[in-house]
Amino acid sequence: MNPHTWLVYFLAAVGLSLSPGPNSLLALTHGALHGRRKTLFTIFGGAFGFVVVMALSMFGIGALLETSLVWLTVLKWLGGAYLVWLGVQVWRAPPIDVDMTASAAPRRGRSMFSQGALSAMTNPKAILFFAAFLPQFIDPARNLFVQFVVMAGTFVLIEIGTEWLIASLAHRIKPWLQRVGRRFNQVCGALFAAIGVALPLRG
Repeated sequence: MNPHTWLVYFLAAVGLSLSPGPNSLLALTHGALHGRRKTLFTIFGGAFGFVVVMALSMFGIGALLETSLVWLTVLKWLGGAYLVWLGVQVWRAPPIDVDMTASAAPRRGRSMFSQGALSAMTNPKAILFFAAFLPQFIDPARNLFVQFVVMAGTFVLIEIGTEWLIASLAHRIKPWLQRVGRRFNQVCGALFAAIGVALPLRG
């Protein structure tokens, strides 16, 4: 993966990690209920789940590329269209509502890890999302496994850092989301749409 492609991927991954999703919502809730240190179990569980989902997406894409390189172009344009559609859905979504009044009963770290992992792996949109996002950065002339390690490692580190920040600031973020939730969704939706339009046009 050349440095320029990685930099574009890094910036896109940062923007996408800041967008609302099940795992960031879980980190926000657990951070408020159980504290940021214990929420690390949830965060690392989610990171594990994302690696599994990315592996399924990446090597599924690799199997198609072995058939024909034309599939990469097809996947890029279909993926771009899906990201634009996803952006429209996020733009139109109601403000995020997080219930932090639930009982903060003590939970075991294993249970929180499992909840984070399942949240990532059982979200049907996750595989669709990565199947749309990853082809934009694949270089068929380079080793697919090495590209997977670089992309998965980069995304997971960004996701861990983002969710750790969310969990740490949970009590401050919730009132802010209640005030600007609609605008926040519109900004994130516009980001998805912009990525969906721009990435397939890259040379």
